[in-house]
Amino acid sequence: MALVYLVVAAALGCVLRFFRVFDIPVTYKFIVHAHSHIALLGWVYLALTTLLYELFLKGLGIDKKYARIFWFTQVTLVGMLLTFPLQGYAVFSIVFSTLFLFASYWFSYFFYKNVPREYKTVPSFKCAKAAIVYLLVSSIGPWALGAIMNILGPDSIWYRLAIYFYLHFLYNGWMIMALVAVFLFFLEKQQVVLPERKFKTFFWGLNLGIVFSFFLSTLFAHPGPGSYLLGGVGAVLQLGAFYILLRFSRGRQSEVMKALSPFQYRLLGAVALLWGIKMLLQLLSALPYFADLAVTYLDFTIGYLHWTFLGVVTMGLFLFLDSFKLLALNRKFFFLYALGFLLTEALIFYRAIAYWQRLELLSRFDAILGIASLLVLLALVGLLLGKGKKVRR
Repeated sequence: MALVYLVVAAALGCVLRFFRVFDIPVTYKFIVHAHSHIALLGWVYLALTTLLYELFLKGLGIDKKYARIFWFTQVTLVGMLLTFPLQGYAVFSIVFSTLFLFASYWFSYFFYKNVPREYKTVPSFKCAKAAIVYLLVSSIGPWALGAIMNILGPDSIWYRLAIYFYLHFLYNGWMIMALVAVFLFFLEKQQVVLPERKFKTFFWGLNLGIVFSFFLSTLFAHPGPGSYLLGGVGAVLQLGAFYILLRFSRGRQSEVMKALSPFQYRLLGAVALLWGIKMLLQLLSALPYFADLAVTYLDFTIGYLHWTFLGVVTMGLFLFLDSFKLLALNRKFFFLYALGFLLTEALIFYRAIAYWQRLELLSRFDAILGIASLLVLLALVGLLLGKGKKVRR
C-alpha cells in the first residue's frame, strides 16, 4: 500500500514537471500540496510505521487493533489525495489532514504501549522512541498554522517558520531517526550492539544536532549570528554522530556482509554516502553566503529536500523493506529509479547554479527534466507491479 502512494506522488510530480511544457488544466499550487502530502504521509509514514510494527510488535496478537489504526489512516490519506488537487488548503483537505494527525497520535500511543519490555532497554528502541517523539513534535507546526493564518496571515514570517518547523522535525527527526532505529535493530539481530558509552555519545549527539540544526531553517529571516552558530553546531553534531555509527559499522563489516546480499550491502553503502553528503550540505548552509544562496535560488533547497527524500529516506526504506522481506526489490527497476533520481538531482542543481551564475539554460530544459522524472515514475511502477510481497501496513 505504501508503494502505491509513492507511485501516485511520483505521478503528481511528473504533472508538476510538465506544467511548463504543456497546457495542463490544473492549479499548480494545489498539485504541489497533494504531491508533498502523499509523498511524506502516504509513502514514508506508512513504510516506516510498517517497519516499526513488523520489527517490534509483530506476533503479539494485536494485529486487529493495529488494523483499525491502519485503515483509519488510509481514509485520511485518500481524503487528502481527493481534496488537495481540487481545492488546495480548504475545508475538506484541512479536515483530512487534521484527522491524519490524530491517526499518527493513535499509532504513537499504540506503539509505545505495546512494545515488549525486553526491547525497552536496547538502542534500537530508544531511537524508535525518539523518532516517535519527533513525529509528535513536528505536528506542532500544522496546529500553529491555523492560528497564524487567522492572526498574522500567510505572508507572516511565522507562517513560514511553522511550515519549516514541521518539515525539519519530520525529515531530520522522525524519518532519519526511525531509519537509524531500523538499522540498529538489524545490527542487534546479528548480535552487533553499540557499546553503551558509545551509543550514548551517538544518541545525544544526533538528537542535539537535530534540535540545534532547526535554526538553519530560520536563516531565511536573517536572524542574529546566534542562529547561524547554533545551526552550525547542530550540523557538526550530526556529522559527529554519523561518523561514530559509520566507524562502528565498518568495524563489524563481516557480520553485516553475512546478513545482507551483495546488492543490499552496496545499497547500504550508497545510503550512507547519500546521508553523509546531505549532512555536509546542511553544514554548508550554516555559512551566511550559502544560506542566502539557498533562500535566493530555491532550486538549491528543492534539490536538497529531494536528495533527502528520494535519496536517503526512500533508498533507505527500499533497503530495509527488502532485507526484512517485506518487499522483493526488482534490481533492474531499482537501478532505473537510481538513474532517474541522479538525473533529476543533477538537473535541479544545474538550474540553480545556472541562475546563480547567470548562465543560459539548456534548450528545452523543462522537457528534459520532465523526461528524467518519467524515468523515476516508470521505475516505481515497475517496482510496484514486480514486487514479490506487498507492504500492506
